[in-house]
Amino acid sequence: MDPTTPDPRRWIALVLLCASFFMVVLDTAIVVVAMPSIQTDLGLATEDLQWILSAYALAYGGLLLLGGRSGDLLGRRRVFMIGLGLFTVASLMSGLSWSAEALISARGVQGVGAALMTPSALALVTTTFGEGAERNKALGAWVAMGAVGGAAGWLIGGPLTDGPGWEWIFYINLPVGVAGLLLSPVLLRESRAAGAMRSFDIPGALTGTLSLTSLVYAIVTAPDEGWTSARTVTLIAASVVLMALFVLIESRVRNPLLPLRLLRSRTLSGANGGLVLFSIIANGLPYILTLYAQQILGYSALKFGLTAIVFPLGAVVGSAVGQKLALKLGFRPVATAGFVLLGATGLIMSQVSVDGTYFGDIFWGLLVFGPAVGLTFVTNSVAALAGVGESDAGIASGLSNTTFQIGGALGVAFMTTIAITRTNHVLDGSSTTAQAAALTDGYQAAFFACALVAVVGVVTALITMGPSSKTSVVPGAESVGAVG
Repeated sequence: MDPTTPDPRRWIALVLLCASFFMVVLDTAIVVVAMPSIQTDLGLATEDLQWILSAYALAYGGLLLLGGRSGDLLGRRRVFMIGLGLFTVASLMSGLSWSAEALISARGVQGVGAALMTPSALALVTTTFGEGAERNKALGAWVAMGAVGGAAGWLIGGPLTDGPGWEWIFYINLPVGVAGLLLSPVLLRESRAAGAMRSFDIPGALTGTLSLTSLVYAIVTAPDEGWTSARTVTLIAASVVLMALFVLIESRVRNPLLPLRLLRSRTLSGANGGLVLFSIIANGLPYILTLYAQQILGYSALKFGLTAIVFPLGAVVGSAVGQKLALKLGFRPVATAGFVLLGATGLIMSQVSVDGTYFGDIFWGLLVFGPAVGLTFVTNSVAALAGVGESDAGIASGLSNTTFQIGGALGVAFMTTIAITRTNHVLDGSSTTAQAAALTDGYQAAFFACALVAVVGVVTALITMGPSSKTSVVPGAESVGAVG
């Protein structure tokens, strides 16, 4: 078939590609609801529990740029299928995990699979549909599937965890993965970047990923080791050195993973910085809230998933409204408003109590949190592609995905560390303090920390976001930018 003619099966192919993206997004959201059950069954300490999320986010975010580059050079369909196969096998191994170490390892492999699969799937969408109305419609379907996946995770996670067991939050990926592997050779055309040189920036990928892993590990182990201990200081220093080496490599290698010239744009740099700050809150706050609701209020996973539905629904509405406002009013006011609402959420949640209730301690925070997430995410995502040329659209999109995933890993690590540190301090200060009260104090501190991160986000938006959004935007950027 002539590769220049529209593929008559392209809409069926879109269903396959969107289903794979739905699976990746669903897997990120659904695990949050099941965390307390996983902790009980596998006997994880609170400080180790977050690695179930962080192992996935670090592998996913750290290898996204390399995954996209691999698809350009080796063939996008081929790399998509490799990633889908890895993700499917890792999902099976996650469900079969007999220990915490096995589950965390399987989650890391899932992240590698997602890093190969997601950028290749998005590239296949853009190469399957010609530029214009059809491509924009396809990209809109892609983003919508991501939003639905995030909302569905909160709804599906509870019934599966309380029903057949938490293992089934991973097993549900298997039919989608197997079907995708069987249908990909039939429905997807192979494509590569025209004239692309077969060059991989392996040193850049290694130094960047190791730098971030060292930082997260330092934060996670700090409550036990001490913030001034030799291990903590060494890990943080190693992270700084590795990141400096990453920048040096990217400035000299012929085909860098991250062309540093892109960071000269104040709006692009600010938007990606905003995505890191946003993701710290968007991942850290729900994680702490899950622990509070299930460990302090005694909610089941099912009850938490159903009662928290106000959040994902609000996020979907906020995303739709935020996209229109960002293009009409500009990035700065909308991003600032989003971070202000995120800060308000943190302050509301910081008032949770040991004998709390749904409407007294959870509902109003979630009611604000949903629209705040939608506004902030879509605005920073669109801004991350503002003024980027067509040739750099893929790299810019990959960068925004990477910063979002890394922010998620840091957010869970930061908030877990803050909660544990505060809890330990309260318990040390009074031997008569009840465990539940001490845990609640820790959760309050983590929620307040989210509010402080939001303040930094407000300042970042005011300083870096341009007063106008009328800068040229890559066609379809409104959709591509929302991937995450």
